[in-house]
Amino acid sequence: MNLISDPVTQPSVVVRGSPSGFIQEIVARHHLLKADEPSADGGGDIGPTPYELLLAALGACTSITVGMYALRKGWPLEGVVVRLTHSKIHAADCAECETGDGMLDRIDRELELTGPLTLEQQSRLLEIANRYPVHRTLTSEIDIRSRLANKLRSPCSKQMSEAFRMDSAAL
Repeated sequence: MNLISDPVTQPSVVVRGSPSGFIQEIVARHHLLKADEPSADGGGDIGPTPYELLLAALGACTSITVGMYALRKGWPLEGVVVRLTHSKIHAADCAECETGDGMLDRIDRELELTGPLTLEQQSRLLEIANRYPVHRTLTSEIDIRSRLANKLRSPCSKQMSEAFRMDSAAL
């Protein structure tokens, strides 16, 4: 099966890597991307890091949502630039966070809106930026379920299966 040309049976995203390095090949529908780690961290730096891809998803969804809202309202938004950074902070340094101990992830996002928007329109677009789908996903409870695609079988169970096939063939 060709994962690139068959969007009906294809999972949302497929990532392939090897144990010999950090380079990852990513297929999302018919788009090909690469992810890697910086050279300083042992990678080849041929693509964004996983955290940079996460920030890119947040930024793209923010920009798309804000742009769609302004278009629907007929507002004079001419452009959107979203700048994002990721950091780890002490939970004790975050007054509005529920977690009280240890470290937590912080994403800072800055929106630059261009065009002759009123202050009210700018404020509303900032509100909308906090309601976009990826933002809601990442700020809600997330249930990530992992499983192995192929069952790993011990040599003993493989031998038992072969023995069973031989016994069955003899019948």
